[in-house]
Amino acid sequence: MLAAFALPAAAAEPSAKDSARQLLAHLAAGNLEAASQLSTAPKQRYEVLRQYRDSVGEAEFRRVFSQYPANPAAEIAQGERRLLVWKLPQGIAGQYYVRVADRFLLDDAPSAERSRLRSVLNDYRSGKLRLSD
Repeated sequence: MLAAFALPAAAAEPSAKDSARQLLAHLAAGNLEAASQLSTAPKQRYEVLRQYRDSVGEAEFRRVFSQYPANPAAEIAQGERRLLVWKLPQGIAGQYYVRVADRFLLDDAPSAERSRLRSVLNDYRSGKLRLSD
């Protein structure tokens, strides 16, 4: 079952937003190593980030990640997984997180739950789903 809630989330509902803020701060600073440690697959995430930075350049890399707002537009929960939806100047972005022990990490492992959350993001992008602002 999916649960969607606008942030701030209800006090009883755990949120991935603090992890996202930390991740985005590292990315905006260009700190790939620290950002990668906030992933369920740090080596893989580091390589993806490095390739992206190399393709766009250091300044553009930092600019892209510095334009994320302080809070996502919505957080959709499915069990221990979260989808954060961001409204950016160039469009809608999504980040997937999973709760590991007492914190959320960027979810870099394929799963049925993550696939369902990807479908929610696609529905939102296409206009089939509307999240309250």
